Amino acid sequence: MTGGRWLLRAASLGAALLVWQGLTSLDVNVWLRFEQFPTVGEVAGAFAERAGTGPFWQDLASSLRRIVTGFLLAAVAGVAVGTAIARSRIAADVLGPLLEVLRPVPAIALVPVAILLFPSNEQGIVFITCTAAFFPVLVSTRHAVGALTPVWEEAVLTMGGGRARILFSVVLPGALPGIFGGLSVGIGVAWICVISAEMISGEYGVGYRTWQDYTVIDYPGVFVGMVTIGALGWLTSTAVERAGRRLTRWLPARDSSGPVPASAARTRKGLAPGRSPRNPLRAPIPDPLPAALPATARAGATGPRSGSGPFPEQTREATP
Repeated sequence: MTGGRWLLRAASLGAALLVWQGLTSLDVNVWLRFEQFPTVGEVAGAFAERAGTGPFWQDLASSLRRIVTGFLLAAVAGVAVGTAIARSRIAADVLGPLLEVLRPVPAIALVPVAILLFPSNEQGIVFITCTAAFFPVLVSTRHAVGALTPVWEEAVLTMGGGRARILFSVVLPGALPGIFGGLSVGIGVAWICVISAEMISGEYGVGYRTWQDYTVIDYPGVFVGMVTIGALGWLTSTAVERAGRRLTRWLPARDSSGPVPASAARTRKGLAPGRSPRNPLRAPIPDPLPAALPATARAGATGPRSGSGPFPEQTREATP
């Protein structure tokens, strides 16, 4: 990413902060009420104060531990179940109806179920986080595996490969772009649900602390929690996207905004910006006959060339 793009992104963020500061410092109250909102300076001061205390980092570590544990479990289970449903009719008939009934149920609605099932709140929050991320990964994996072309699988079978070779050499690598699309969605949904679960039944965590600040009317503390949640969500989603780009390096080169221009792609491949790679289909076809043959034999073997051939008299008669 170029320096100009970084500058544009920083300017966008700075403009949003200026608007926030202006609306709150002027106590704007035109339909939307900003008179009770904390200013940017108040939130920054509260953030600096809390960053120097132990409970803030304890809450942050608790939320990260829950999100990482639940998300990893959801990633493994979602990829495995999605692949099984896409590849096996028995799995689709046995697991498909049950999962389709459970999928519309919001994960946060499972808080009472988690309280009844698990002996501790920690395990219940991880369960809710895992459930929230599981279904996006499941659906994306199922569609990605089902969309693979059967030619690749047939090629492996032709070369003597078995089911395991097809799974690990064709199915999973070919479905990786779609799988990581589901993982990117799943990490965002997991953050929503882990914060909500911490607000309802948590003992530690960023969501728990944010709700406690709201109950004691500490609005700068509430905004500190919101900023912390946003930063953690951005960091984890960026980590998932970078892992996806590293594992799918065989795809066309892309950056965060879209495909790389053709000139840049040629430069990365070592070609000059104004030149294109040689088309192998237009390469000259080598002469299959040895050069030591007499000219008449070569002409008779290869056919007429520019009015001369193995039967010159016939060629001359056919020529006007």
